[in-house]
Amino acid sequence: MGGLFGAVSKNDCVTDLFYGTDYLSHLGTRRGGLAVYDSIGFTRSIHNIENNYFRSKFEADLPTFRGNSGIGVISDYDSQPLIIGSHLGTFAVVTVGKINNIEELEQRALRKKMHFSETSGGVLNPTELASMLICEENSFEDGIRNAQEAIKGSCSMLLLTNKGMYAARDKLGRTPVVIGRKETGFTVATESCAFPNLGYEVEGFLGPGEIVFLTADGYEQRNKPGESMQICAFLWVYYGYPPSEYEGINVEAVRNKCGSALARNDDVSVDFVAGIPDSGIGHAIGYANEKKIPYLRPFVKYTPTWPRSFMPQSQDVRDLVAKMKLIPIRSMIEGKRILFCEDSIVRGTQLKDSIQILFDYGALEVHMRPACPTLIFPCEFLNFSTSRSTLDLAGRSVINEMEGREDINMDEYLIPGSEKHVEMIARIRRRLQLTTLQYQRLADLVDAIGLPKERLCTHCWDGSSYF
Repeated sequence: MGGLFGAVSKNDCVTDLFYGTDYLSHLGTRRGGLAVYDSIGFTRSIHNIENNYFRSKFEADLPTFRGNSGIGVISDYDSQPLIIGSHLGTFAVVTVGKINNIEELEQRALRKKMHFSETSGGVLNPTELASMLICEENSFEDGIRNAQEAIKGSCSMLLLTNKGMYAARDKLGRTPVVIGRKETGFTVATESCAFPNLGYEVEGFLGPGEIVFLTADGYEQRNKPGESMQICAFLWVYYGYPPSEYEGINVEAVRNKCGSALARNDDVSVDFVAGIPDSGIGHAIGYANEKKIPYLRPFVKYTPTWPRSFMPQSQDVRDLVAKMKLIPIRSMIEGKRILFCEDSIVRGTQLKDSIQILFDYGALEVHMRPACPTLIFPCEFLNFSTSRSTLDLAGRSVINEMEGREDINMDEYLIPGSEKHVEMIARIRRRLQLTTLQYQRLADLVDAIGLPKERLCTHCWDGSSYF
């Protein structure tokens, strides 16, 4: 997915920028970058963070950074920030999202005899494409609007100029953008978890397509938000860090509610509840509190050196990380009936290995309760599961197995309790060798978040979306 962080301050902003961007590292991507502006101009640094942490990569660069304004990014794959020279002036830019019509926009530009310099492996840098669209107009505001209208998918961005910083949320608000305030200035970020330890308070959330311009003295709205919103519901289920809020709704609170909903719809008898670390823990606590049964930790995550398992791009490495980071506790597993809450089941490969370990350590039963419905459709908007094909998704894989073809009417598989839905879940359960498997109902997930369904993107579960 990626994350953005920007700061404008009456004082030097480098420390806030460094730590604020680092607080987005849980979004699990490949590159990090910083750019700051002072009276001399722009200073920029970009590093690959696939095999190391953001802080350790950028600490050596800090003495070279000075400035009262800056932007940072944790990027899915492209090198950012970019420094762009244009008729609008020189500016730095970072983006997050996914441009689904990138080839169409590239060809449009080439027909106008424009060129691109930022490519990797023959693939166009999406941030450069967004910059090109901005520079087609006569002001930054009009340029950002031009980009948001042209892009299909999502693209939120920060632009740093010599006068201040522009922040823009993607047209349908799929990615969150939140403003923070303290006495010395303002910040803008993808996640509010970056704010408390840096002394910022949440000022507000940008609406879909909204553009604001910020300086250390305040901010102005430069484009009003649109009426329609499709914020990614998976942010609350998995991506988000527990202290973060989106649209004023806390991630951990939603996960607790998801767990409670799972418990209310369940009648299985177990000895205790556990959560797959880390994102399954909040769901498990909600389940345990609702059922009034113990919450225990039969798996402990080894955090000093092992990151989230979806971060590495190689599936072999992801599987290795998933295996090595969770350490089982035999005395808590042996002879027990255990129910696990998990954020989701994507492919199920890693989960199957963890379940086998539990049985190898003497578990009598292992029950699984994912906090969201079955993943059937690939994400079209936030680069989630970019390295996985549709056929890799656990739900879609068994559907294709049942139907024997790829051209399938999915409607019945989306209805809880229907014959095909029940058989799909049963096949996933058998693949994972679980005692029982019961997914969250989409209606219960929507209720836990607390926004109307039409304001949430639930595409990966039910295929619905607005492009």
